[in-house]
Amino acid sequence: MTHELPHDPPADEHTRPRTQPWGRRPSRRLLFIYSCAIAALTLAADVISKQLALHFLDTENRIPVLGDLFGLQLAFNTGAAFSIGAQLTPFITLLGIVASVLLIRAALRTKYRIYAASIGLILGGALGNLADRIFAPPGFGSGAVTDFLAYGQLFIGNIADVAIGAGVVLYALGAWRLHAASRTPAAVEPAIGDDAEPPTPDPVTAPAEKTQP
Repeated sequence: MTHELPHDPPADEHTRPRTQPWGRRPSRRLLFIYSCAIAALTLAADVISKQLALHFLDTENRIPVLGDLFGLQLAFNTGAAFSIGAQLTPFITLLGIVASVLLIRAALRTKYRIYAASIGLILGGALGNLADRIFAPPGFGSGAVTDFLAYGQLFIGNIADVAIGAGVVLYALGAWRLHAASRTPAAVEPAIGDDAEPPTPDPVTAPAEKTQP
């Protein structure tokens, strides 16, 4: 005599519980807070380091740190990078304000942590130099940026410049990783915080019938 064993009804795709993802992307609000926190820390480090440079360094003597390759020396820059546009300080100040607004908008819209971190670094550095241009002598909106990191005979920069450069590199790294994720999403997306589900093994079919004497 043959009896058929009961089978579980096939799971409907609408009723089957969704597998928990490996990790979830933070909300845009959390990413914005994260970006602002990095910007605030960068700004604080820049302001404090400039005050220390004004107190302990001077424009005539360089303190060697890595011989002739790197040292500490006070300098004042009324232009942009490499002292370009020294006569256009008010215009550069206006560009800094516009850039800061655009960076804040970008921080509000970003969906990835690596972009939020890079924007925070760039924004903090931009605000650090912008604060000098607005409040430092010789006047409002035409102030000189305080520099003290001397790179050989090339140029003298500050913490804000380092943060901006690091932010640009980090942003490029994020773009490269996301490009790689678009080509191999299953392997890369969990590493950058995207939602991803673990693989589900194929079901094993139980014997359909059982024979009894």
